[in-house]
Amino acid sequence: MRSCFLILLLLSVNFIWAQQGPVKVVETKSKNRIAFFAVNETHTPYDVLFDVKGSNFRQSAAKPRWIRVPAAAKVHLKTIILLRDKQPVYTKNLKVNDSLSKRALKKEFEVLDIPPPKITPKKQITVYTNSRCASCDSIITKLNTENYIFRSVSLDEQPGVKEQLGKFLAKSTVEMDSLSQPVISLGGRLYSWITSYDQLLEELEKD
Repeated sequence: MRSCFLILLLLSVNFIWAQQGPVKVVETKSKNRIAFFAVNETHTPYDVLFDVKGSNFRQSAAKPRWIRVPAAAKVHLKTIILLRDKQPVYTKNLKVNDSLSKRALKKEFEVLDIPPPKITPKKQITVYTNSRCASCDSIITKLNTENYIFRSVSLDEQPGVKEQLGKFLAKSTVEMDSLSQPVISLGGRLYSWITSYDQLLEELEKD
């Protein structure tokens, strides 16, 4: 009995998720038509089943089919034709499934410009830069390109931070003023010898 209850609970949670899932329906209206599109703003493909019920419009009598909505894409679902001088009244129903079926209808789609999700590193990254640092820009550019979450702090603009870093690194103010490489904090540990993105990744992956 308990096992049956758990199964029913999981099915109900999955149903709620499907109704509130990542694919949304948008409408485009013209003179006598309303077109419905599925918009997937995630980086995961889904199959969707869509239907419209109501009055004062005509639509295809064909049975609704599951339609593939690729990742970061917009797909036409269906179009209804409005009756002349009538106000359409309708309800929409969308079911979403992340288990992709070979039988799902694959239609033409519009690719959406959706940025990839941010990557949370194993250790918090802070890059302390300075105007003499030749490798700072390339490291920061690579972190941005790979979509890592990190902080960048300019020591030229934060003299108090530079002074504190000098104490932690056991360097004098003169040495900090002539610093020509970044100071990088990984999980609170400071590194003054990392000069490339590959070195940063190597240390980031160490336990």
